[in-house]
Amino acid sequence: MAELLKDMYNYESLHEIAKRIQSVYHPFRVDEFLKSTMDQSWNDLELKARVRKISSNLGRYLPADYGDALAILDQVVSTCSSGFFGILFPDFVEVYGQDEKNWNLSIKALERYTPYSSSEFAVRPFIINQEERMMAQMYAWSKHESEHVRRLASEGCRPQLPWAQALTKFKKDPAPILPILEQLKADPSPYVRKSVANNLNDISKTHPEQIAKLAKDWYGKNKDTDWIVKHGCRTLLKKGDREVLEIFGYQNADCIAVNDFLLDKTTVAMGEDLCFSFYILTDEATKVRLEYAVDYVKASGKRSRKIFQISELSLNKNEKKFYSKKLSFADLTTRKHYPGMHAITLIVNGAERCNADFELTENNM
Repeated sequence: MAELLKDMYNYESLHEIAKRIQSVYHPFRVDEFLKSTMDQSWNDLELKARVRKISSNLGRYLPADYGDALAILDQVVSTCSSGFFGILFPDFVEVYGQDEKNWNLSIKALERYTPYSSSEFAVRPFIINQEERMMAQMYAWSKHESEHVRRLASEGCRPQLPWAQALTKFKKDPAPILPILEQLKADPSPYVRKSVANNLNDISKTHPEQIAKLAKDWYGKNKDTDWIVKHGCRTLLKKGDREVLEIFGYQNADCIAVNDFLLDKTTVAMGEDLCFSFYILTDEATKVRLEYAVDYVKASGKRSRKIFQISELSLNKNEKKFYSKKLSFADLTTRKHYPGMHAITLIVNGAERCNADFELTENNM
């Protein structure tokens, strides 16, 4: 069984970080810190709750003066941060650094810590509590020389950042975000560009017409910006938004014929695969976006749709192409299957063209 992400915070890793802190701050009480952190509630805590427990307890054993505490953490952050593990450093800033008197210290610390483990979660309460001031800071960060800090400018203000506190005001009105995305729309770093695209995709879920307009304005001027726009419109493309599809050249699908759409069986046992195949043929040169939707049966007995991309291609007049796809019904950590009548639908340039039902049954072996 795969190790849970939360288990990266264990006795060995916390003992190591505590010893490193003690090496630069001798009064740090390693054993007491570990005991108070990994108490009787520890095993039941999920990932972010563990992070908060660690950062909160660090404040109990570091100097009471916030600036002095940061100076100590500054000396160990580069040796203790690896991937998500180091998120506890910006979390310390979130817990202890939101007072007005600590504002400047906190902003500089978030900037310093984000290259080691992103400060994207920790900036959000600063935005919520002092939106105008913090968004001005985020815009300033969007011009920073470090790609990590520029990414923070975008990632930190995503309206629907996963695992993060929602920015409800930005879900209602994303206008404060747009100057930052405008500044970063042709950023030289793929790391930053992906964040900009994800921010656009977040906004598209509540303001699709605004992202469609922005996509028209941005697309076709810079190849890096074009990638951002395409990736940022992925939810709208999956929804078959006609305006957005046309931006990328996916016109009406009437010229595209679909033939011999077939399933290899109509009854599938859990753990087995289902195969389907079809031909497409176009009577004029055109761009084609192919997807298929699966209506999965959920635990409640209702069905929920998931859309998968097959291909994006350009076809010449009278060109014919064959496709064969395999769909697995083995359970995954991200999807559990339930018996019942499912459906599969082929989607061409956003339009549903063919569909078929099939039954998923219990595996009685």
